[in-house]
Amino acid sequence: MLQPARGQGTTTIESKTNFVGPAPVGATVIGENDADPSRRRTMVWQTRVTTAEGKLVAVVTQTQMVL
Repeated sequence: MLQPARGQGTTTIESKTNFVGPAPVGATVIGENDADPSRRRTMVWQTRVTTAEGKLVAVVTQTQMVL
């Protein structure tokens, strides 16, 4: 997992969430994310949220700047 170096932090440049399907009340949802490891100053993260059965609920894309 990518993390800033000790003493560094991040700030969100952009955040977008696309809700593409429902999750029933009480359902377990799972978030899995990935980031572009080649970036040093900015990182683009994408998180897919699915139900326990694998049905896509949402896709979240965030761009983070390392401070």
